Amino acid sequence: MRWVVTGASGMLGQDLVARVRAAGHAVRALDRAALDVTDADAVHAALAGAEVVVNAAAYTAVDAAEADEPAAFAVNATGAQHVARTARRHGARLLHVSTDYVFDGAPSAPGGAAVDVPYAEDAPLAPRSAYGRTKAAGEWAVRTEHPDALVVRTAWLYGAHGPCFPRTIARAAAQRDALDVVDDQVGQPTWTVDLADLLVRLVAADAPGGVYHGTSGGRGSWWDLAREVVAAAGRADRVDVRPTTSAAFARPAPRPAWSVLGHDALHAVGVAPVGDWRERWEVAAPTVLAAEHA
Repeated sequence: MRWVVTGASGMLGQDLVARVRAAGHAVRALDRAALDVTDADAVHAALAGAEVVVNAAAYTAVDAAEADEPAAFAVNATGAQHVARTARRHGARLLHVSTDYVFDGAPSAPGGAAVDVPYAEDAPLAPRSAYGRTKAAGEWAVRTEHPDALVVRTAWLYGAHGPCFPRTIARAAAQRDALDVVDDQVGQPTWTVDLADLLVRLVAADAPGGVYHGTSGGRGSWWDLAREVVAAAGRADRVDVRPTTSAAFARPAPRPAWSVLGHDALHAVGVAPVGDWRERWEVAAPTVLAAEHA
């Protein structure tokens, strides 16, 4: 099977290309230099002959998008539309990677009632940031242009091939004896290797078009993850990881307080979701932290 991966130089893209090759498929890895997804003609030429297309190209600078939403829209919405339209014309399966930021991320229901329920795949979209709005527009464009596409939302990604929270924490823990980390944002830390594997398994299962959630199981805060990282780095007895609030780290774009996604759609098509995030971190830690010291 012939695959094309856009955004192939990114943290997810690199692991996905490796996973596709390991599965015995041919893959064309296209980074930003090789393909500008905002150029419709270039996209049409690049996807010729593809049987499976994964659109992992994205404008992911969440704070920068607040100041330049048109630039984010060009990649996350218009670019996604070009890829979807072209994949459909070439008769290729399309997997489009999206994000938890398409939801409002509120930790409570209307009226202030506390909730502890993962977002369902069909939950209403209500993005609160420029990044979220452009990714929501991209989902709409993809599903309109390519109704059989698989939109796979993910969140809290980390991996060995790019900047990520665990590597940042490990670096800080090597230099300091105390770290302040927010504990009022809850999500599902997800290894890019696991997401890449899930994308390949969705294609192998011939999953029907629709929305799926590609995150680890369980839930935890950034503080929870930081403690696990410090322990994996062998610094638990030397570094005090202290909980704090999001207010202590004010940023241009609001961060979701609740980023827990449900996996009912995966279960419905017989595809196993990724395992619990703590268990997966134990497997991932040696590779991710080794990359930090490479």
